[in-house]
This record gives sequence, structure tokens and C-alpha cells, in this order.
Amino acid sequence: MWVMAGPAATRVLADYGAAIVRVESTSSIDTARGLAPFHNGEAGPENSGLFQNMNAGKLGLTLDLTKEEGRAVARDLVRWADIVTESFSPKAMRAWGLDYDSLRRVKPDIIMLSSCLFGQNGPLAMFAGFGTMGAAITGFNSVTGWPDRDPAMVGAYTDYIAPRFTLAAILAALDYRDRTGRSQYIDFSQAEASLHFLAPTLLDYTVNGRVQSRIGNRDPQMAPHGVYPAAGEDRWVAIAVGSDEQWRSLCDVLGRPEFASDERFSILETRLANQDELANIVSEWTQQREASEAEAALQAHGVPAHAVQNSTEAVRDPQLLHRDHFVRLDHEVHGTTTVEGSRFKLSRTPATIERSAPTFGRDNQYVLETILGYSPERIADLAAAGVLE
Repeated sequence: MWVMAGPAATRVLADYGAAIVRVESTSSIDTARGLAPFHNGEAGPENSGLFQNMNAGKLGLTLDLTKEEGRAVARDLVRWADIVTESFSPKAMRAWGLDYDSLRRVKPDIIMLSSCLFGQNGPLAMFAGFGTMGAAITGFNSVTGWPDRDPAMVGAYTDYIAPRFTLAAILAALDYRDRTGRSQYIDFSQAEASLHFLAPTLLDYTVNGRVQSRIGNRDPQMAPHGVYPAAGEDRWVAIAVGSDEQWRSLCDVLGRPEFASDERFSILETRLANQDELANIVSEWTQQREASEAEAALQAHGVPAHAVQNSTEAVRDPQLLHRDHFVRLDHEVHGTTTVEGSRFKLSRTPATIERSAPTFGRDNQYVLETILGYSPERIADLAAAGVLE
């Protein structure tokens, strides 16, 4: 599976003990290998930090699936595997004879997941797209940004939502197979899965006929709500007041207790109607203080707030360090590389991240010889025929 949506899901499986064999080709390189940030700031297929993070813990096999010999190796892998996952457009696997119906003849109880932008059927099914397009068609761009400006690009947002559903679907299919012995095919639409995160917006339209507009950092249920300037260059603090009690506490911190009973701000409805004035009041206080100072003062009074951290601060965050969120791994090219940890902890079966993401061909010998039982002569023949590229 390519880029982020698929690899992020299988990365979780790898963390908790699954043997994941990532099949790829040096002649058609995963887009993620070309995405920043890069080790030492140099672009290259072995240098992408994003690729490392999404594929840590996996084995790699370089295989040319345009050759029948390569597809034969893939079918042998299917005989060994429990699950096959792929994220091509619908026509690719059928053209190679590696679609679900074909693979089920190879292994009757195989589970297969096909994850693409719009699913396996419908007028847009053959559209080969990425998460940036998914964010546009699902509507995330239209509700992101400031009211008086054009829609803001939120990046490949669906790539970060889809893996949560993908993982659940795979585990459900495994449970079904364990109970019935039967295979299952998962037709996964990344766009449809991501629409779940816009449920309130869709419901508002279907029930009220109302089209949600862009509101910047504001929230329809909280005020003040936003990111406010702190002392120093590009320093900010996020504040979210969700109740009248929190508003009264904020007024005390600001040294303006009279605002708690001011009819412009005393209840949520009037605060929502006067958000520009609220923003000025809060900003006047925050910009005179360090972000950490503002955070501490607000949290001490029960007001939800936190300094906005940059990447350097996030990597050094004491909470993340305490939970071993960042894991340092050996790397064949760079010596070491850093990836994120498992994100959740199981008390009886803790995660183990044993290896960095595969460099091209790193695990070919192990996969072919140890997993598939190929002889050295057969492996040499495949290499000579250009199949392992």
C-alpha cells in the first residue's frame, strides 16, 4: 500500500506482532518515498522521514509485478499470508490477475482489503487520486479557513482519517474468518470513511438546509475559542471556553471580573455574537505574557488552554518523552532514524518496533528464502531475470 492511508493502518498491525511484507518496485516508487522531511535535508528514496514513520517494523520485498515471474512470487506470498492489502485504482489488480476472485482461488480463506479514494465501483471509481483530492471532494476544504478568504487547503486530510477505519475493518474480517473459516473482501472508500468526521455538517444540511461556512479557529459551541498571540515572535496560546463557569474563571485570570456579568459576554449566545470584541480582550492579555506563563495561569483556574508547540518543542515534550512516544531505530543508510511509537499501550501485549522501514531490497533474501522457502538457485534466477527490482 502506498503513501499514508494504507501504510498507517498496517503499521499498527506491525507494532503488535504482525509480519508485514511490503511489496514495491524500484521502477515505480511509492510517492511517500519522495515526501519531506528528509534526512539531512536531501531528497532521496531512502531519506523520507514520513516514509520511515509509516512503514517502521515492516519487511520489504522489491518485486516487478509487470512480469509473470513477479506475479508468481506474489501468489506464493498470498499462500503464506492472512491478509492482502492494496491501494491501487480498481483496474490495476485485475489487470495483473491479483484481484480478490483470483487470489481466493490461490488461498480460499484469504482476506483482502482494497483501499482507494472512491471505492471499487461508481462513476469516480477509476479516478486515481490522493488525500488532497479527497479533502476537496468530501468538503473539508470548504469549511476550513477564514470567512472572508478562499477555502484553505488542509493537505491529504483523508489519509489521516482513513487508517482508523481500515484497521477496524481488517480486524473485523479476521474475527469473521476465525469464527467461520471464510474469506472476506473489504471494498474501502477513503472519501466515504472520512465523511464521518463531517457528520455534524452533513446533518445540519440534511435537517436544516444550512450550508456550513468557514469560521476560522472559532467554534459554534464555545467562545472564546481560538489561538491568541503570546509574547515573542510567532508564539501563541490556544484557549477554548466551553461553559459559563469557565468564562467566569477566565475573567478572573484576565483581571476583569466585571466581564462575567457583562450582558455582552455573560452567556454563550451573547459571547458568540461578540467574538471579535472577545478576541481583542483575550489577545490584549495573552500578548503580554510568555505562552507557557499564560498556559499555566489559565490551567490553574480550570480554563482549557495550552501553548502552541512547534516541532522542536513537541519532540522534547515531557509527557511524550515519559510515554516513550519517539523511538530510535537502526537504519541501513543513516545509522539511526526516529519514528513515532505505537500511540496506545496494551497491558499484556505491548508493542514492539523492531526495525526501521525497509530500504529497497533489504529483506529480499529473508522473505524469499525463510518465509517462502525458495532455494538460492531460484532466488538467483529471479534476480537475473530482473524480477526483484
